[in-house]
Amino acid sequence: MRTDTIIRNEGTRVLMDNLGLVEAERFIMLIQKEPFDYTKWQENLFEDMSIEEISQKATDYRNLQTQNQ
Repeated sequence: MRTDTIIRNEGTRVLMDNLGLVEAERFIMLIQKEPFDYTKWQENLFEDMSIEEISQKATDYRNLQTQNQ
């Protein structure tokens, strides 16, 4: 199991790699500023997508990550 520090560092890296430094910091500020229920957010995250669409997005993401290595 990863430590909290490792998870924070990896999460920050993912945000910066995908959003850039300024927008990653902005995202963190937005999350800290508002009450945020991650479980509730996650329940609705894919509600308008079929399992096939979710699977395709996951496959596309994995392929993109493989290409970037």
